[in-house]
Amino acid sequence: MATLEDPLEIGGCEIPNRLYRAPLLECAGNGPDAVETLIDDLEPAAASGVGLICQGATIVRGEGGCAAPGMTRVNDPKFVSRLSELTDRIHDHGSRIFVQLEHGGLRSMETWHAEFREEHPDLEQLAVSRPPWQLRALDRAGFLHYDPRVLSTEEVYELASDFGRAAAYTADAGYDGIHLSGANMGIVQQFLSPFYNRREDEFGGSPENRLRFLQVVHDEIRERAGDVPLMTKVPAETPAPPIVRRKLSLTDGVEIARRLERIGYDAVVPVQTSVTWDMSIVRGEYPERAWENEAMQEGYATAFGGRWRTRLVAAANRVQSLQYTLEGPWNEDFCRRVREAVSIPVLAEGGIRERAEMDRLLGEGSEDTNPACDMVGMARPFYAEPRLGARLLELEGSRERTRQAENARVLCESCNNCTVPQVTGAPGICRTPSVLRERGELEKAGAYESGRTRRD
Repeated sequence: MATLEDPLEIGGCEIPNRLYRAPLLECAGNGPDAVETLIDDLEPAAASGVGLICQGATIVRGEGGCAAPGMTRVNDPKFVSRLSELTDRIHDHGSRIFVQLEHGGLRSMETWHAEFREEHPDLEQLAVSRPPWQLRALDRAGFLHYDPRVLSTEEVYELASDFGRAAAYTADAGYDGIHLSGANMGIVQQFLSPFYNRREDEFGGSPENRLRFLQVVHDEIRERAGDVPLMTKVPAETPAPPIVRRKLSLTDGVEIARRLERIGYDAVVPVQTSVTWDMSIVRGEYPERAWENEAMQEGYATAFGGRWRTRLVAAANRVQSLQYTLEGPWNEDFCRRVREAVSIPVLAEGGIRERAEMDRLLGEGSEDTNPACDMVGMARPFYAEPRLGARLLELEGSRERTRQAENARVLCESCNNCTVPQVTGAPGICRTPSVLRERGELEKAGAYESGRTRRD
């Protein structure tokens, strides 16, 4: 059975260990400081020994498609070429870096961000199909705004080409692989999902046709970027509200993963996610500190279209925090079922918080249960501890597991006070005083020095 320190190969790219930083929103944008912001956010994880860094969702087009403020676009080859400074810095530490490509579709700011809509009145929403009645009801009630243009067949192929071009640009800039944002309500999930996809052309109808967009994206990337390693998230829409009847089950998700392997994808990341933007992907506590922060109130009102709408969103957030509690690795069963069905690497993320959990998911020390995954990742904990890898990975050259690594648990409390302010364009950082104090104590004790530094 594998250990966290064992290497892993994804599509010909050797990852030095099986710990990865899952995609997060870096809020770097495309301005003059974008590259330096990305370096500041991503390099600490590599310096701490993390084997794979997944840069957060980047947008494949020059306008529209952003699910949140501050997302970076990778449609301009001149800008993307500057990102070689980032990839070089990651490689200097022996780590690998994949970039996540995305278009938000109906999840984009064109739908939910009031000020953005006012400033871009001519920017069209892009949709796979006409929005389902549940979303149209939210539109009529004034909670969201849906007035999309449904992509024609030709435009679907053009969108797939944008993914291919972006992949080629990033590969030229030194990225080691491509990670498609196939879940979290983005455009790829919208193609896969029977909730969103009611098309009557070759991209809709049967499960095979709904998967066709990922087939065309794969082909575009292979044609334009060569054999760059390619992986994607695979959704199961099990947390969707009860009024949603047409959705992807766990069995559907397993079958999608099986077909993606046949298409030629090199790895998959199974995740359970809703069909709407809720706390199914950021489970944990109600972020009371963030919602009651007076300095953020104007930003919330600007984003949601007024203070009363802000209060409604906060109330929905409170209800969802009771529904989606943090109970261990919530994608474990899904990952295990996918891993039994495919031979490509399966990456697990979602609620993993202890080294002991990682060992168990990788199958270490267990003779009766097959591993649930081949690699384990975390996202929000890296906001709390940018150099987290140093506490989880063993010392280089050590023959026995260090007590520090074996008993390590992340400081992140899954309180979500880091995520809510991002709707205002605020950076993704930990804002919880108790966590910051404990991190400071660990820093003074040298806990975040890499294994190589401590050994020397």
